[in-house]
Amino acid sequence: MLRWLWLPAALLSLAAPAQELVLRTVQQSGSLIKYDPDGATARPGLCLEILRAVERADPGLRFSGLEQQVPLKRVERLLADGLVDAFFCLLRSPDREKQWRYASVPLYAIRHVIAQRADDSRRVESLAELAALSQHKPVLVTRGTVLARRLATADVAIAEVGSEREALQMLALGRADAVYGQDISLARYITDGPLADKLRLGRTVFHEESQYVALRADLPVATEERLTLALRKLERDGTLRQLAEKYR
Repeated sequence: MLRWLWLPAALLSLAAPAQELVLRTVQQSGSLIKYDPDGATARPGLCLEILRAVERADPGLRFSGLEQQVPLKRVERLLADGLVDAFFCLLRSPDREKQWRYASVPLYAIRHVIAQRADDSRRVESLAELAALSQHKPVLVTRGTVLARRLATADVAIAEVGSEREALQMLALGRADAVYGQDISLARYITDGPLADKLRLGRTVFHEESQYVALRADLPVATEERLTLALRKLERDGTLRQLAEKYR
């Protein structure tokens, strides 16, 4: 009988809440699909909603620093310098993976598409055709993004701007003939604003990839495993899929 006396204590240990862990992060400014500080309570941004879902999946896991709103290039510098522990959400690239790590669970998929003026009937079906179009007016793309680097390697002439919203406003004014960006965010800016009757999305998907949680390079493995466990739970129960669909 004595050898079973350890069971109650062991069971209590298993039932105890996980140790509290606080990870530093920030919000990305200029990307309302990811983080919308002025948005309605029901739609605060897809990445912020995923972050909050992680906190619910692991009640001992918390994120600090969300009062800070910084542009993408600053997000990258903070990650590279180890000044934030985790960031929701970033695309992967070989250059980025040299500077920090990524949690293995994909958060949601994005498609590379272009926006054009509604009265522009030209169809662009390949990067080669986009490169030809760009010889007349550079294609607008958000500054410092993986998408900008992809266009540069495909010989597409680009002009980098601060945000997709700014790019679409310039497109509507005729300062460019195309904006290259993520389908989910371009559609949001077009349909939710005054540009709905002026702009349209092209039908061609130039590339498709997933957003991930980026992690500072020297984040402890145990911390990454704990975060990944929470993300796996959200993947299995359909939360990640449901949140992505909510913002499409």
